[in-house]
Amino acid sequence: MKFEKENSAGFLVNHMARLFAKGLQDRIAPLGIVIGQFPILLELWQKDGVSQRELLSKLDVEQATLANTLNRMERDGLIKRTKNPADARAQQIWLTEHAMHLREGAYKAAQDQNEAALCVLSGAEQAQLMDFMRRVIGGLRPHE
Repeated sequence: MKFEKENSAGFLVNHMARLFAKGLQDRIAPLGIVIGQFPILLELWQKDGVSQRELLSKLDVEQATLANTLNRMERDGLIKRTKNPADARAQQIWLTEHAMHLREGAYKAAQDQNEAALCVLSGAEQAQLMDFMRRVIGGLRPHE
């Protein structure tokens, strides 16, 4: 069997993701955010005060990776953790005021990166690409 990376969906998606991430990192760096924190912030900007378990279910990352990133975010003043009143073993993760104030700038950075990356496609092609990506992600996620 001959393998051609230029015809491999996995290779192309990974390459595109690295380029997206590099462009986004360049745009969010002035805000004091690193690329690994961005998905967590996106989730917390939608719903604050969630557990680590809830974040894990949404982000598709390893437990250890999430724990390390949350530790760094707490050190950097982006989140704080409190005991969950309903479950003493669990903690709730909250955004700090500082992180709340970064939201609009971070959203703009992401929008600018998306526009820069997708400008080579028509509006219809962009919508189609987004649909295809959502379908593939749904197909790859474990079904519980």
